Order: sequence, then structure tokens, then C-alpha cells
Amino acid sequence: MSQGTGVPAVDVIVIWSVAAVAVAGLAALAWRTFRGVRRIVDRMDDLVDDWHGVPERPGVPGRLGVMARLRQIEVRLTSVEHELQPNSGRSLRDAVDRVDARTRTLTADTDN
Repeated sequence: MSQGTGVPAVDVIVIWSVAAVAVAGLAALAWRTFRGVRRIVDRMDDLVDDWHGVPERPGVPGRLGVMARLRQIEVRLTSVEHELQPNSGRSLRDAVDRVDARTRTLTADTDN
């Protein structure tokens, strides 16, 4: 390492300048790290809100959580499921079967 410039005032200014640059660099690095962590935390907070749902507040409608939405989908699917099974003649399956039977009587069977 060098012995310095020989002028004590210049040596002190150089040391303080290097120290100031080092501190500023560490502060900038800490700030960038903090911003990155904050973005991740904000995204995780959004994920938790989506998973659990958000209650209604003035001017903003509430949102159901993932599990409540899945439950609604299951309820809808079970309410539609009866349409896929033959029943008393009112299901979609019964209507398709009637159309199929009528179509068979209207067209000639070419398999025989």
C-alpha cells in the first residue's frame, strides 16, 4: 500500500471519499435488495388474498377464496349431472335419445 500523498489534509479527504463511496454503494445494494424482497412479499400477499378470499369493503365487492370457488364449481357440476342421465323424459339425455330414435326411423339402415 502506498504511504499516502504526504499532505495530511489530502489523505484525510481521500479516506473519507472512499468511505463515503463504500457506504453509498452498500446503501444502494441494501435498497435494491429491499425492493426485491418487498415485491416478493407483495405477490405472496396477493396469493394469500386470492386463496382465502377478500371481504367486501365500501365500493369494492368481495371475492371468494379458492376453496369456496371450487365448492361452487362442484355444486354446479352436480346440478348439471342429472341432465346427462336418462330420467323421466325431461333431461338433455332423454331429448338426445328421442332425436336419435326419430332419426333412425327417417333414414334407411345401410348396415343390413
